[in-house]
Amino acid sequence: MKVKTILVSQPEPKMENSPYSKLIDKEKIKVDFRPFIHVESVDAKSVRQQKIDPKEFTAIILTSRNAVDHFFRIAEEMRFKVPDSMKYFCQSEAVAYYLQKYVVYRKRKIYVGKRQFSELVPLIKKYKDEIFLLPSSDVQKQDVPDQLNALGISWKRGIFYKTVISDLSDLRNVYYDILVFFSPSGIESLLQNFPDFEQNETRIAVFGNSTVDAATLAGLRIDIKAPTPETPSMTMALQKYVISVNK
Repeated sequence: MKVKTILVSQPEPKMENSPYSKLIDKEKIKVDFRPFIHVESVDAKSVRQQKIDPKEFTAIILTSRNAVDHFFRIAEEMRFKVPDSMKYFCQSEAVAYYLQKYVVYRKRKIYVGKRQFSELVPLIKKYKDEIFLLPSSDVQKQDVPDQLNALGISWKRGIFYKTVISDLSDLRNVYYDILVFFSPSGIESLLQNFPDFEQNETRIAVFGNSTVDAATLAGLRIDIKAPTPETPSMTMALQKYVISVNK
């Protein structure tokens, strides 16, 4: 069946010339965006109950822009002035770039991975005498703690925000040719919002191994996967699929 409509389970990209814009223009299809999950703040009192005092840490591990926002929010709520000596270990360039919202980049000690957390690990290993804080969601991939524990460093995880399933009840009678997922939480949201969901002719696109596993466990048929050597991004995978079925 030809593809005319796609629903991406994330917020719409803010940049004007996003890869999705190019996909829409080139393939003449409709792409909608709707976050299947959203983030809610954890207050400073809850962080204190986790026995976390920001003053005790000399380095921060930042895996996402959410982690950046909520670390500095908690610091402000606790009236903690982040010292200039603080080291920041950012999982990707995108996270490091976003950090500039809060610090003067050239005056700080910032260490940047490529994209995967495993690529950041060697940088953390070089500074094993630091005391690391990992601000995170209540939903955390287990491989991150596993890799930090394997380093034998002093580190602590703090739950600074929560991942919450969004209300999608208004989509009950709305159908799309492709649903796009980027996390197991997105799959969980689909099933909680629509426990009677039947896939039928709906194509499922998934990004990342953990999302593949969640979709498979849920009994969903996966039609599009990314990243692959041929299609490293979701938009590339979608475009390849759309071209093949819309001939």
